[in-house]
Amino acid sequence: MANIKDVQRKRAQLFHDLSDGKIPERVPVGGNIGIEFCIQYSGLPLAKTQWTLENIEEAMDKACQITGSDLYPLGPARPPAPYQILGSRTNVMGSKGFIQHPEVSVMEADEYDEFIKNPHEFIMEKALPRMNKELDTDPVTRSIVYAKAVKAFFDYTDVYAQIDAKLIEKYGFYKIPLESAGMALSPLDFIADYLRGFKGIIMDMRRYPEKVAEACEALMPLILKMGTPPMPSKYGQTFMPLHMAPFLRTSDFEKIYWPTFSRTIQAFADRGQTVFMFCDHDWMRYLDHLYELPENTWMAFEFGDPKVVKEKLGKRHVVAGLYPMTYLKTGTKQQCIDKAKELLDIMAPGGRYYFDFDKSLISIDSANIENYTAVTRYMAENSYYNNAGAAAASDGNAGRKFIDVGEIRPFRSKYYKTWDEYKAKHPEINPELESIIAEKLQVYEEMLFMFF
Repeated sequence: MANIKDVQRKRAQLFHDLSDGKIPERVPVGGNIGIEFCIQYSGLPLAKTQWTLENIEEAMDKACQITGSDLYPLGPARPPAPYQILGSRTNVMGSKGFIQHPEVSVMEADEYDEFIKNPHEFIMEKALPRMNKELDTDPVTRSIVYAKAVKAFFDYTDVYAQIDAKLIEKYGFYKIPLESAGMALSPLDFIADYLRGFKGIIMDMRRYPEKVAEACEALMPLILKMGTPPMPSKYGQTFMPLHMAPFLRTSDFEKIYWPTFSRTIQAFADRGQTVFMFCDHDWMRYLDHLYELPENTWMAFEFGDPKVVKEKLGKRHVVAGLYPMTYLKTGTKQQCIDKAKELLDIMAPGGRYYFDFDKSLISIDSANIENYTAVTRYMAENSYYNNAGAAAASDGNAGRKFIDVGEIRPFRSKYYKTWDEYKAKHPEINPELESIIAEKLQVYEEMLFMFF
């Protein structure tokens, strides 16, 4: 046990050094594995196991044994029960057992003004019933359905959390502390992914770009509320998957996407929270923009030229990704290791780099598992620095802020109450118990918000 704890401490130090702007002992290694892969790899029925969770711990344990990752490799699960209870149109289990995200529009083009007035209230009152068929009913039934879905969601996530904790301790993985972990979307991605759909948002940006920009601005308080964890930390991470930018004209990116996106990232940094963004598809056009984000923002890329990414961003930010998961399926073991060496030679010098693939390992047929194991273990065993502890490469702009956040209005919604708002309506609360009651009730307030 002592040896595992020592391994865990060393792994944590690798990531802390990156956040501190130091050269770590070696390159930290990632390699995210989806729950769907775990189930398939163990030969279990995919759909049934996601519902019953029978033998899921053994399946997750087996997947942990094939990786050289320093990070806990198993990604968050999407339990099917709450989606079924809600009658979700946006998260639907397909015939093969994978939960898919169909293109759905739940906001009309003429509803921007109403949305801008208060995005959270619009979503609660109009978008959610359109997004989830079982909520499109009378208020009493809607409340019952929502309560069942919330209970189902936390029942499943509690089971997964307990398994995660066991496996992290068993194998000595590093994991971002839960109290410092969050997730959010950029404002425009939120509108595109959940409200208007890809086609709708593209059309809106051409017909009334001012309204789209105003909606992005109105969303910022909600995004910050969603992505700020209880204990912000430079060692924490708010994960932000980015989708729309590669499909936009550069002029639209600069006028509509970038202003609120960049200010959101800076606002998180101003709160002491690091953002880890996954740059979906090809972001090479925007590297100069990304450079201007707060120092030591973490950026993982799906596609791109590693040399250019390292040259433009590697002296200011932590970069990752760019190893094609498809290569693990088509290449020999030696070819896959050689590809890792090639990427290591380009990305590792100067620090500010951790190894990861361009995609997660989602299905059993997405990669040769022996190649996945060989690459992750090779990187963990052969990426040591000879100047560990030295300052990471820098371009002289250390600590410089490029982004002016400006004024961001505080998050307000009649469907979310702070303790002070609750207390004002309940003066009967015993002052001697106030601190205890406040802590308890606010936990449930945050849980419901998280479920939303």
